[in-house]
Amino acid sequence: MKMSIKFEFQKENLVRLCIAMILAAVLYGKARYALWVLPVFGALYFLVKSLAVETGQRAAAAVTAVALPVSAVFTAYLVQYLLLDAELRAKITREKMWLNIVCCLVVFLVAQVFVNNTGLTCMTAHLFLMTLAGINYFVYLFRANEFIFSDLKSIQTGLSVAGNYEFTLDVRAAYVLLCMTLYIALVRKLCICFSHRIPMTAVCLSLAVLGAVYVGERSRNVVTETWEQKGSYRNGYILNFVLSVRDCFVSAPEGYTADAVKALEERFGGGEVETGAAAGADDAEKNPTIIVVMSESYADLGVVGDFSTNTDLTPFYDSLTENTMKGYALSSVFGAKTPNSEWEFMTGNSMAFLPGGSVVYQQYMTKEPVSVVSHLKNLGYTCVAMHPYYETGWSRNTVYPRLGFDESYFIEDFDETKLLREYVTDREFYEKIIDRFERKRPNEPMFVMGISMQNHGGYTERYDNFDEQVRMVGINYPDVNQYLSLVHESDAALAYLISYFEQVDEPVEIVFFGDHQPSLSSSFYPYLNGKGLSGLTLDELENLYTVPFFIWTNYESDESEVEIASLNYLSVMALERADLPLTGYHRFLSKMREAVPAINSRGYYSKSAGRFLHTEDAAGEEAQWISDYEILQYNNMFDRKGKSEVFFPYID
Repeated sequence: MKMSIKFEFQKENLVRLCIAMILAAVLYGKARYALWVLPVFGALYFLVKSLAVETGQRAAAAVTAVALPVSAVFTAYLVQYLLLDAELRAKITREKMWLNIVCCLVVFLVAQVFVNNTGLTCMTAHLFLMTLAGINYFVYLFRANEFIFSDLKSIQTGLSVAGNYEFTLDVRAAYVLLCMTLYIALVRKLCICFSHRIPMTAVCLSLAVLGAVYVGERSRNVVTETWEQKGSYRNGYILNFVLSVRDCFVSAPEGYTADAVKALEERFGGGEVETGAAAGADDAEKNPTIIVVMSESYADLGVVGDFSTNTDLTPFYDSLTENTMKGYALSSVFGAKTPNSEWEFMTGNSMAFLPGGSVVYQQYMTKEPVSVVSHLKNLGYTCVAMHPYYETGWSRNTVYPRLGFDESYFIEDFDETKLLREYVTDREFYEKIIDRFERKRPNEPMFVMGISMQNHGGYTERYDNFDEQVRMVGINYPDVNQYLSLVHESDAALAYLISYFEQVDEPVEIVFFGDHQPSLSSSFYPYLNGKGLSGLTLDELENLYTVPFFIWTNYESDESEVEIASLNYLSVMALERADLPLTGYHRFLSKMREAVPAINSRGYYSKSAGRFLHTEDAAGEEAQWISDYEILQYNNMFDRKGKSEVFFPYID
């Protein structure tokens, strides 16, 4: 086994060194890293370029066997270094880091099969993985969440707006580029090719398959994280990206056939839905303006546990009873991932049947997503979306047109001087809704889907423009006090909104609900429920996913209290209360709610058992409803050729 390493001076290396130093100097100008790094980099680069490595055939396999795993380790840690600061890097567990290394090794092994050159394999695989990390680096700067596999579907849109963003590099990014330069210069010295490819190919493929199976088994219950940098510090970025590939493949549920869908069509598809102007403009009394407010992090923490405050927290919300259906609903998310709540409300679908951690707007949106938006457009409604934040957040700028919204308003359309902390106030948000209502044509039916931002986390900073009026009695949690004060402000803004529409002559229906509970100090939850966030029964866990809602009209309607519902039912409940036609899917959901009153990503409420159960533990009639629901949702979202037009008619 022969291998030699020699140092050979070549004039060409001086030219290469000059080029490398110019690039390093440019990076220094951009990132202002430590000045001593420049000469150290230059010395190392010249040393590496001057190396001459000769490897005999007998040593080739051993060198390759060392180079590939070492490169995988180096790449995995370099990815983490690029994306996270030291505090966040420390959060990843050893097991997750090991899985990231194995993922990287699989890429190196597969590359070796095709390239058959150890040095070129290392360079190719390393550049591929670092490119993914680099894309995520910039995507996070632009939209504050992870770049995952499904984002490749919108790469064209991303490139079209890339010129609107400023690409900046921090010190860590500069160090990574310098390390990559040295690494590539080194592995290019390993010009090792195998004359007998079959044995090496067989070994690499076998190891790659074993590695992939190992990662799949060990990460079976690990969810993809996409919000902020959680994917990078909870899972490790490479593993998180691999999990996002897994999540793109949702298999058909048990019992899914065209005949099963046809049978459901025969049960629930009867009756024609009147569409177009004839349904909308001729009788405005039957087509109220519908305003939906999904209030950011609006929740009643009293459902988790008892506590007292120095003043009434939500006096207006508590007093609202006339012409009001009111109660609690299950969200499928806690602390984040607002668009999933938005999606459940608008489509009637449920996160119960999708991979944990997934975000529908970024992973599963089809070109023609059927929703309450498309349905109301078919009834002659003008459909308006409002969100006082950036349009690229959760890809809403591409999702909203697909859903069928005629108009979309984002942060630049609001008065950005009216802020509470760093976000547009609920009062300004409601004033924008009122302004758009006042500009609508006479007898024009209008639907507004509004998503607020005022109460967005976190809650630990202090702000000169926010006077916190609410405090817990008997104990002090600063972040909780700030959150409760924000909810108190929301209540005052809500009073303003309802007071305005009470005076409006034409019929108006307002649907209000929280998207999820806030993420607060972990030490607060043991005080609240006696346990914290772990070791909970399913009933106790579902308390963390419970949010308040109401459906109010400015005309006479029944008062009712709803003990428990879920967000996927609210749009159907709103259509029924407004006396509007229903699609076959709406009729199905309306009947299902009688048997299964609430369902979310964690489970469902069993009327027969009188408690929450996991969906897989359902039996009898409840199991049949849940099975039929999953069949219809799969048909809606994933069966492109066999989608039921009876249940899921798109925009006419």
